[in-house]
Amino acid sequence: MKHIAIFQRDFQVGGIQKALVNILENLDCSRYSVDVYVFDDRPFYELAPRENLRLIVCRPWPYPSRFVHFDLARRFFPTVRSDREYDVAVDFNSYSAECAAGALSVRAKKRVMWIHNDMRIKYAEEPKYRLLWHFFKGKFRHFDAFAAVSSGIVDGFRGMTGLHDAAVTVVPNYIDTAEIFRKAEEEPELTVDGSKYNLCSMGRLVHQKGFDLLLDDFAKVRAARPDMHLTLIGDGPERQNLEAQIARLGLAGCVTMTGNLHNPFSLLGRMDGFALESRYEGQGIVLWEAKALGLELFMHRRLEAYNPDLVGVEDMVSALCAAKKREKRPDDLHEYNEKVTAALEEVFS
Repeated sequence: MKHIAIFQRDFQVGGIQKALVNILENLDCSRYSVDVYVFDDRPFYELAPRENLRLIVCRPWPYPSRFVHFDLARRFFPTVRSDREYDVAVDFNSYSAECAAGALSVRAKKRVMWIHNDMRIKYAEEPKYRLLWHFFKGKFRHFDAFAAVSSGIVDGFRGMTGLHDAAVTVVPNYIDTAEIFRKAEEEPELTVDGSKYNLCSMGRLVHQKGFDLLLDDFAKVRAARPDMHLTLIGDGPERQNLEAQIARLGLAGCVTMTGNLHNPFSLLGRMDGFALESRYEGQGIVLWEAKALGLELFMHRRLEAYNPDLVGVEDMVSALCAAKKREKRPDDLHEYNEKVTAALEEVFS
């Protein structure tokens, strides 16, 4: 049996958090004993009790620690203490300094960091990330290996860190289709008008996800497709700006913003199509969740680099104008998840 330590900042709403929950819910606990160290005790995603799976809540570092160089922070802020020896210690978060410090503080034969995003574009697009990068960039050199959620982010990782010879395994996000199918059968929180073509998008309402781009395109689509309705599932710091944009574009009657839903799949399963116009991604887990439910997918071509098995388009407006209701064919993503499992085994070996 392999003994694994995984360090994660929290289980609040987010793709990283959901990705870890999916892994833990489907990991073979007869082969792996896993201790999950988390620095927040307010979960949005609940972990089901499982044999050989322990959740350990740790004290988070104070906010000012973000603005202390990583190697110095490790000396002055408390790290995780454990008598256990692990085969692998994982920083699954890759953003929080305490997760990296935790993975480096326990006894382990191998230390792995998960990479969830296109670091090069994130650095160019987000001033806050550029500031934080200045302080935490030194942490990467302490790790033995890395797991990237798509091949499209590997070059950016190598270029940003300078670790051109580092061991990097591509491990796409596991998609828990059994959970998706089960939850899709539940009654949704909102009523869906079946006479319309119901388009949906989902994710945290932040600059990266490009919901403002989607709304601009949807305003053009509505001129040709008055039968189309757009639902945005999620919440985040850009919500107020997006609501103002909806009003400015005259879309108040044809766009619904739901906020965060504990079960988004009951609503997602009643949609006809799914659109994503993120400026950049790590992978785009929501695309695969929509694919599992058989929705027609509309993604911009730039996202193909992060989802090599999916086909994007250059002109989202034309693609959406041509959308048609069709019979949905759910996909259990069996082959996809088998590849994910094999990649996880490689990382944990």
